[in-house]
Amino acid sequence: LFIFQVLVNIGNHFDLASSIFVAPRKGIYSFSFHVVKVYNRQTIQVSLMQNGYPVISAFAGDQDVTREAASNGVLLHMEREDKVHLKLERGNLMGGWKYSTFSGFLVFPL
Repeated sequence: LFIFQVLVNIGNHFDLASSIFVAPRKGIYSFSFHVVKVYNRQTIQVSLMQNGYPVISAFAGDQDVTREAASNGVLLHMEREDKVHLKLERGNLMGGWKYSTFSGFLVFPL
């Protein structure tokens, strides 16, 4: 279960209940995320998923630090109603998703 605090959601295209962004129209979208792991001797991996398939991932796996961050970003060509969400593939995030961010926006409509 992911618990998010939504700061901006113009058009309500991010569904808080499912934690999924649904593209309102065809276009080029920008997405980025930043996650923080907790506990040493652990690795986290987070993937940005488009329509159920991983597009990009980020990982943090330094064995000697308690907290470490991982980030990534991408431009995606999306069709209307394509879906994007984050998936925690491995590890535990500090405070769940509390200290992590996810953002996306339309760059150029097609």
